[in-house]
Amino acid sequence: MVSRVKRLFIGRPMKSEELGEEKLSKLKALAVLSSDALSSVAYGTEQILLVLMTVGVAALWYSIPISVAVLGLLTILILSYRQTIFNYPAGGGAYIVAKDNLGLSTGLMAGGSLLVDYILTVAVSSSAGTDAITSAFPSLHDHRVLISLIMITFLTVLNLRGISESASVLALPVYLFVCSVFVLIVCGIYNYLTGGVSAPQPVSGMTMSGVGLFLLLKAFSSGCSALTGVEAVSNAIPNFKKPAEKNAAVTLMMMGVILGSMFIGISLLAYWYGIQPTEKETVVSQIAASTFGRGTLYYIIQGVTALILFLAANTAYSAFPLLAFMLAKDKFMPHMFMVRGDRLGFSNGIIILGVLSALLVIVFHGNTENLIPLYAVGVFIPFTLSQLGMMIKWIKRKPNGWVLKLIINSIGMLTTLVITFIFIITKFSQVWMVFIFLPVVMFIFYSIHKHYLNTADELRIQIDIDKPVIKGSTIVIPVAGITRVVLNTISYAKSLTDNVVAVYVGFDDEEIQKMEAKWEEWNPGVRLIVLRSRYRSIMKPLIRFIDTVEWKTADTDHITVLIPQFITKYWWQNILHNQTSLLIRAYLFQQKDIVIATVPFHLNR
Repeated sequence: MVSRVKRLFIGRPMKSEELGEEKLSKLKALAVLSSDALSSVAYGTEQILLVLMTVGVAALWYSIPISVAVLGLLTILILSYRQTIFNYPAGGGAYIVAKDNLGLSTGLMAGGSLLVDYILTVAVSSSAGTDAITSAFPSLHDHRVLISLIMITFLTVLNLRGISESASVLALPVYLFVCSVFVLIVCGIYNYLTGGVSAPQPVSGMTMSGVGLFLLLKAFSSGCSALTGVEAVSNAIPNFKKPAEKNAAVTLMMMGVILGSMFIGISLLAYWYGIQPTEKETVVSQIAASTFGRGTLYYIIQGVTALILFLAANTAYSAFPLLAFMLAKDKFMPHMFMVRGDRLGFSNGIIILGVLSALLVIVFHGNTENLIPLYAVGVFIPFTLSQLGMMIKWIKRKPNGWVLKLIINSIGMLTTLVITFIFIITKFSQVWMVFIFLPVVMFIFYSIHKHYLNTADELRIQIDIDKPVIKGSTIVIPVAGITRVVLNTISYAKSLTDNVVAVYVGFDDEEIQKMEAKWEEWNPGVRLIVLRSRYRSIMKPLIRFIDTVEWKTADTDHITVLIPQFITKYWWQNILHNQTSLLIRAYLFQQKDIVIATVPFHLNR
């Protein structure tokens, strides 16, 4: 039943040889890996205007130079990550760059920041998509958490079906959003230039009191929220068709051109139309209403905008499992993240991402606005470390043209570092958690790594010295009575060795005498050892007996505890029986270096 449900939702298992078919073309990769970055067009300009509005409407003209500055930083990041793609074609982005050039701890800081950022991406995006739905249908507001969880479940299942299939599904809405925004920008510019829109005359170049460097930097850093997700392509290079690095670089450039064009276009229209951000209506909504009126085109733009905000989470589903795989490969995350599922994706990473983001939505009751600054800091820390790592690389190796590359990365590093500090200073009450979770995440990484190293040391053998030791065998069978299950177990044990002993733990003299008499009458050819338990405990007397057997025979024999167990026909029938055999097995596994085996006997009714 479980298998049939799994096949229904996930699809048929795929052969390992089919992995090449799961690689992404440039157009599919653009849809999957850029949904987070492209969706930020819906709120990037708005974040700039919200900061500028604190000192008055006249300050809104600063949005244009600030948007140009954001566009400049986007250009630097795109060029920088393009260099990263060609220098680190195995993927991993900021984690690999920082680890290779700045040291292991710095690399883990970048990797930990990105992992947490991807979890926040899914939680924030699903909540943003839910907000769009509940805005259109206010009666659903009380069910916002449930709607967000349904969205996360949908994306999780979709990605478990394979990255190629999820790309095919997601390509249409992503490209529909891009086309809709470009139609809006072109029509908006045409309407403005031809006087088709009555908008307040924008004022430029006015000097205002209250507008200082700090405010402008704060507005700039807020606008840089439009750059989240830019690093995803460099993390996911192995997902591309060959030549993977060339296709990834082209995809990155395409994303940069599309994102930059849409962002500057929305900023210009917002300035020309005199748009002021309000709590009730987004900037994109106001531009669309001014351009098309509240007709069909307006609602199409609003619909695809809401959809892309939700689908922005899919970028994390592509990047998180790959980054987790690389950390697991380096022994800093559990090895389960290295396992490919039925559909050749890293399904454990996909599932864990879905579960953790769902928990965030539940804990914050679907109101994840307070997580956005933390989400932005989680992006810009890896941005900064990646740029710094590339700077060190150029200085050390000095390849052809390294000076220009160094200048690009230096400008990018200084800019993203300043933005990070601005976020921390201006929104400390919301981002202070970064100073707790990053050390905690790194402590977890190192603890996992230490465990794997210690385990490897204990399990390692010297091939020229350590050889198998041939011993005899002593089998201990705990019994609760004389039944067909015990008969089956003794028959199996006698086929292995004659050195078999049955152990019975009794609680009172009468039942012990009955058991001894019945065993003698049955006479299975196996000696019965009776242990008396004054405190009605089976485990303690049994463990003491096994200790005694070990003390006497450990040098000559392997000790095996063979546990008789009957298996009921239906799962609910297990509830009707005590689970002593399970408890014995669990306890011995934890306490003893002996062989523990179960001999099952299946009941037919």
